[in-house]
Amino acid sequence: MSQLVTGEAVALEVRPAQFPSRALAVVLDLLVALFAWFVVLMLLFATLSSVDEAAAAALSVGTFLLIPIGAPIAVETLSRGRSLGKLALGLRVVRDDGGPIGFRHALVRGLLGMFEILMTFGVVACIASLVSTRGRRLGDVFAGTMVVRERVPDGHLTSTPPPPPWLMGRYSALDLSAVPDDLWLAVRQYLTRLGQLDPAVGHGMAQRLATEVVARTGAQVEGVPAPQFLAAVLYERQTREAARAQAAALARARAQGAAGAGAAAYAPTEQAPAPSPAPAPSAPMPYVTPMPPVAPTPPVPPAPSAGPAAPAEGGGRAGGGFAPPA
Repeated sequence: MSQLVTGEAVALEVRPAQFPSRALAVVLDLLVALFAWFVVLMLLFATLSSVDEAAAAALSVGTFLLIPIGAPIAVETLSRGRSLGKLALGLRVVRDDGGPIGFRHALVRGLLGMFEILMTFGVVACIASLVSTRGRRLGDVFAGTMVVRERVPDGHLTSTPPPPPWLMGRYSALDLSAVPDDLWLAVRQYLTRLGQLDPAVGHGMAQRLATEVVARTGAQVEGVPAPQFLAAVLYERQTREAARAQAAALARARAQGAAGAGAAAYAPTEQAPAPSPAPAPSAPMPYVTPMPPVAPTPPVPPAPSAGPAAPAEGGGRAGGGFAPPA
């Protein structure tokens, strides 16, 4: 069983990897790295066929440092502790507190692995893993990491029994900060295995654990059975941790929302164009009766030119015409 303890005391589900699975994962990683190194060397020598012995040795050392040593470091850093061999066997490298590893952890593991795995053919790593209670080699010890199993059978995933309803909220004002993590781990381990223990053994463990918790918290346990008291205080701890996590998530969401609102306030906004005023209605024109068309005046023909004056005899008149009969 792992000794990892999180803030919610749920680290019992994390199990250290056993030596056979770790050794097989390392063998798979080494085979892949050595095969890649051999392929790169063949390509380099085929491309640079005219290099001398010194250049060939420099290329061999450089590619060895880059591929069998540098590549696993890069893979563990980018994959958060899951190389090809560990991925195939369901393993992962984590920190001592259960968090994901970073570049510093992968670098220390890779550099020490060159000594305890490659240079000593794995003898030092095997001895260190067998001696350690968590199965850690020297690289894990100096890097502060361990290899755990990600695929845990469903039968091993047990939860703690909830307290009875009449005890929920009874210890809400209790100060639990003085209880160490190893004691919380022991309480959780006892509660998860309560149905598997002998009644006499379980009663003795519950009394001892309850006495230690009461000594550090000063809780009042008159009339409360020890197993139910342990379930109540563990439930209270988990409730507080969940509330703190929810409050932190809500604060982050509010901070992000405030930052987005501030950026939107300083961003230029496009103003809609002002609507053009409606045209004023024009005054109605008065109705005018149309004038009838005027007929054009015919042109006046010119007067005939006057000839010599004719005599007035014969009863005629001047102008040369004739008079109508009377």
